[in-house]
Amino acid sequence: MALMEVRDLEKTYQDEDVATRVLKGITLDISEGEFLAIMGPSGSGKSTLLHILGFLEKPSRGSYRFDGKGVDEYTEQEVARVRNKKFGFIFQSFNLLPRTTVLENVKLPLLYSRIKEDLWEEKAKQAIDRVGLSHRLDFEPSQLSGGEKQRVAIARAFVNDPQVIFADEPTGNLDSKSGELVMETIQRLHADMGHTVILITHETYTAEYAQRIIRLSDGQVESDIKVVNRRAGKVFIK
Repeated sequence: MALMEVRDLEKTYQDEDVATRVLKGITLDISEGEFLAIMGPSGSGKSTLLHILGFLEKPSRGSYRFDGKGVDEYTEQEVARVRNKKFGFIFQSFNLLPRTTVLENVKLPLLYSRIKEDLWEEKAKQAIDRVGLSHRLDFEPSQLSGGEKQRVAIARAFVNDPQVIFADEPTGNLDSKSGELVMETIQRLHADMGHTVILITHETYTAEYAQRIIRLSDGQVESDIKVVNRRAGKVFIK
């Protein structure tokens, strides 16, 4: 059984008398431990699809099952618990708290977890060490480069040991060198820890870190191919 099962998924936004159909019948399965990239031009529906998969929005039609259970079967309390415990989010704009240290930023998801408080600092420090920023524990976001900010956001996403990591254009605000370092960090954590990673991107070099690439066009799946990591010097599987 797939971890995520999507069938004929549609999403329509209603603004007064105007209906905008963004997703138009998406069907796909995502397996546990998969590293998947969703690509497409602006307006293709990739971020909307991520928001539905991450329980941030609900579909207008069709079905979405996570871990064997339909999204409509979850109570509001269960949705909040899944988002905090099973999902980690990385956004283009970092979403770090200003005037708050790296350590405190990474601790934040633990405040809403069932993990004992006396373990929070140790777990946060371990996550920060995994992204290579132990020397920045007491720095605030204003003292960090863009690439360092995103690596803090990665540590925060992984600190709860979630089942799924959603990364929405994580290199969008970075130069190419910083972007590659961020993607190498995500790839290494995926290899070491085995989380399911769902990456939204419009950049080919970023998508090449994934094992599978889905291309969306006008709210529909245009192509869905498995790949071998080209960043390891290998090629696409046709």
